[in-house]
Order: sequence, then C-alpha cells, then structure tokens
Amino acid sequence: MSADPRVSIHPDSTVLMAAIAARLITKLVDIQDKHGEATVVLTGGSMGIGSLKAVAESPAASAVDWSKVNFWWGDERFVAGEDPERNARQAHEALLSHIPADPARIHVPGSTDEFGTPEEAAADYAARLRDAAAAEHAADMSDDRPEQPAALPRFDIVLLGVGPDAHVASLFPEQAGIREKELSVVGVRNSPKPPPLRISLTLPAINTASEIWMVVAGEDKAGAVGLALAGANPVQVPAAGPRGRNETLWLIDENAAARVPEQLVRKG
Repeated sequence: MSADPRVSIHPDSTVLMAAIAARLITKLVDIQDKHGEATVVLTGGSMGIGSLKAVAESPAASAVDWSKVNFWWGDERFVAGEDPERNARQAHEALLSHIPADPARIHVPGSTDEFGTPEEAAADYAARLRDAAAAEHAADMSDDRPEQPAALPRFDIVLLGVGPDAHVASLFPEQAGIREKELSVVGVRNSPKPPPLRISLTLPAINTASEIWMVVAGEDKAGAVGLALAGANPVQVPAAGPRGRNETLWLIDENAAARVPEQLVRKG
C-alpha cells in the first residue's frame, strides 16, 4: 500500500479539471507504453464528468490509444439505462462518444432494464470483473506487476469524487457498504443521496488500484477532505479509506483545501 497521500492544490475547479485531464492523458500513455493497454475506473459527479469533458477537448487526447483502454465505474445509480443521472451515460456524453474506444472494453454496470434489484446488478458486475481478471491472467502469465486478487483485473487508475458527507463511490458513512470486507461489489439501498438504489465497488476492491486519484472541488467539501486527510476512521469518513498500491493523490481546488494538513500539501 502507498505511503501517505499526496495533495496537489489548484486555484479553481476549471484549472483543476484541465490539470486532471492532462495528468490522465499522460498517465494513460505511460501505462500503454509499458503494458500495451490501460484500465481506468471512472467516477461521476461534476468534477469527474467535467474532467472527462476536459480530456475530450484536449489536443493531446489523440496521444492515447483509446481502443486499448478498459473502462469501468466505481459506482452507478440503479435506474434505467438511459436515465440522464447515470454515471455511464454522462461519461458517454462527456468523453466516450468522442473517442475511438472499443465497446467491448467499456464495462457499464447493470441497470433496472436488466435486473430487478441492485444486488443482482452488483453480482453481475462482480462476475464481469472476475471474467476480466481471468482473461488478463491468461493473456499475461509473465506479468511483473503486483499480483491482484483473482476477483479483479488490474486497475491502473481509480478516479473518486468525495461528497460533503465524505462518501466515495456509493459508500456512505456508517452504512453496510463501507463495512464490507469480502465482496468486490455491493448493492446499496437507502442511499442518503438520491437515488436510493445503487451499486458500488467496495473499499477492498478500490484499494487494489495502482493509483487512486481523489478529485474534489468546492468549499462544501473542505470538511470532508480535512477529516479524510487527518486519518479519520473510514466507517465514519469513507474518503479516509482509499489507498492506492503505489500512490494516493488528492487533486483538489483551493476551496476544498481549506482544512488540509499543511505538511501534506504540494502545490501544482
């Protein structure tokens, strides 16, 4: 697991989204140079989707071989597939419809069109993750990267937003999802943030990632960011829980940074 998180602060949300986009493009190119393909776990929310839009608008986006990028989601709202609130639909509109991605590499979580309950959708998503892990293992028996659990493929980068209540993905304070130790994906009921039904990667699944990028903007997030970086208990402050194997990076704006411990800050 990585050392203490690093914090990179940017003047405002617009600058931050552009910086996230530039960093993501560069990192995907580097990963593809080393491994031939790359895997990114996307997030929703204004920062997550705004950053994807910034990627699509970047002149450097063509440096990535998008046909060799695997896309997963950290969580999804369990509603109809074409619901405008779906993270996957928003990501499609912001980025995926603008790049030559391979549809077979875009792994959209199940919707109410396909499944009756969020638990069924979660089980399906977990099965697809296991299948991807098995295919990855079969394709690269000589892989020198850190061994991942058999239930999960390699996650190069996981993007996560943070709510004012410090939730990440759809793991909310004190709820069952943030306490889950065994499953890779859970169904979520009674979400305090609408809609009430969701599916989410669990914290153990998230923490298999090589790098985790926490992308946060806004004064309303400052308390959550401060608590997370001060080392709060993840059950009460889920944002304190994500730790990448190689790096945990907080990419935040000045408004969200008001309560960040000074020793963790690295400008730019």
